[in-house]
Amino acid sequence: MKIRFLALAVVAGVSLGGCATVLNGTNVDYMTQTDPSGADVVFLNGLKCTSPCTLELKRGTDTRVDISKPGYEPTYVLVQSRLAGSAFGNILAGGIIGGVVDGGNGASNTLFPRPLKLRLAPAGSGQPAMLLDKDGNEIMSVDEHNEKVRADVAKTIGADLAGMGSGSTN
Repeated sequence: MKIRFLALAVVAGVSLGGCATVLNGTNVDYMTQTDPSGADVVFLNGLKCTSPCTLELKRGTDTRVDISKPGYEPTYVLVQSRLAGSAFGNILAGGIIGGVVDGGNGASNTLFPRPLKLRLAPAGSGQPAMLLDKDGNEIMSVDEHNEKVRADVAKTIGADLAGMGSGSTN
């Protein structure tokens, strides 16, 4: 009886391994909205769109989003790939194999902030660009957000692109 139970547990663990990969995939639709709309949005990987827009991004990859619109200060937002809470459930359900598979391909990650909603700062106003929640309320300035995630994101996109290096592109 114990051997049968153990065999069943092993089969279940292997079949559920990579569960987030199967359920979530390694890519995610990433929505960008700006106030005002119509801003040029350029991702580090070369993808471009005009806000509001949705593009497919890799869950496991940090990135930088440059946003510009005539009459407004250009800004950039660092987007961080973070381990999602569901990753721990996946490890419990799928075991170590599932955790390794999903951790390796980024399927158990989520991008932060997601969605990306921000209010652009009018040119010459001295006001900061602001991150907004889903209801359009201010969360924090883009600079505050970037400062919180900069060191971690710099490990993958590089110090200059993250705004840390001497030749940084701020």
